[in-house]
Amino acid sequence: MDPRPLTVIGETVADAFLPGRGLDPPLRLEVRPGGGPANTAVALARLGTPTRFLGRLSTGPFGRLLRRHLADSGVDVSGCVAAPQEATLAVATVGEDGQAEYDFYARGTADWQWTREELAARVPSGVAVHTGSLALATDPGGPLIEELLERVRPHATVSIDPNVRPGLVAPAVYRERLPRWARLADVIRLSEDDLDALGLSLAEVCDTWHASGVRLIVVTRGADGAVASLSGERVEVPGVPARVADTVGAGDAFMAALLHWLDRGALLGGRLEAVRPEQVGTALTFAAHIAAATVGVPGADPPWARDLEPSVLDLLRPLG
Repeated sequence: MDPRPLTVIGETVADAFLPGRGLDPPLRLEVRPGGGPANTAVALARLGTPTRFLGRLSTGPFGRLLRRHLADSGVDVSGCVAAPQEATLAVATVGEDGQAEYDFYARGTADWQWTREELAARVPSGVAVHTGSLALATDPGGPLIEELLERVRPHATVSIDPNVRPGLVAPAVYRERLPRWARLADVIRLSEDDLDALGLSLAEVCDTWHASGVRLIVVTRGADGAVASLSGERVEVPGVPARVADTVGAGDAFMAALLHWLDRGALLGGRLEAVRPEQVGTALTFAAHIAAATVGVPGADPPWARDLEPSVLDLLRPLG
């Protein structure tokens, strides 16, 4: 493991899918590993970025499934807490368009119960720290993760993906916390759905978050690609055609691919001052290809570097 890996902090979730549309008893659920930050860690490691995951993993059957999935993907899980609480469960139904809707069983589960002592013993030393999603928006752990970001920011790039879940955390909570996150982050990614749930526009977040110090703001648009603002300079890329099994984990894989591209270019570790708009365009294009590969298979199952097409790998070649 690289002595300065990229660290991901957040939740793991057991995604239980209802196969088909039948609701006749008995219901049979297909459980797959998930959770936004865990998905990002898996995608990073499969692409080849040395990745450490910090999470609170249940010692029950779902927790063991999630731990094995991370480890088998090449993620360093040595810093995870073996938590006595239950794992978070999400029951998902997938619509005709591939979009998933979730019922979360998350009250009192392991992911949110960080203590200050646990995090103090696990301060990341790598070039970047990525976090977000429910773990950053849920008490008691969320504010403690914010404290950790303040500690690591002098030597690490901070990346945040809010991954808004209005069915579990009220949008007002995100709106209250986002100004604090913007003062900590160098990169923030949201989806168009996130912006809609928060009642915000790209222009609004760019005006306020760039002023707070966020260098790179990215909004993903699904099949329509992505748009980014690099300190006010707009960059847009089209989507990559894909046959959609479902969209689970696509945004997480996109985020991982963006960070992987920046890491390959030795651009992480500070405030991204050296990043240029044309580099952002290439990074977004690479990320769009990784997201397209992810939607082509069921669940959050991002591709391995060895399975990428040569044309996609070519997007990394200028980085060495």
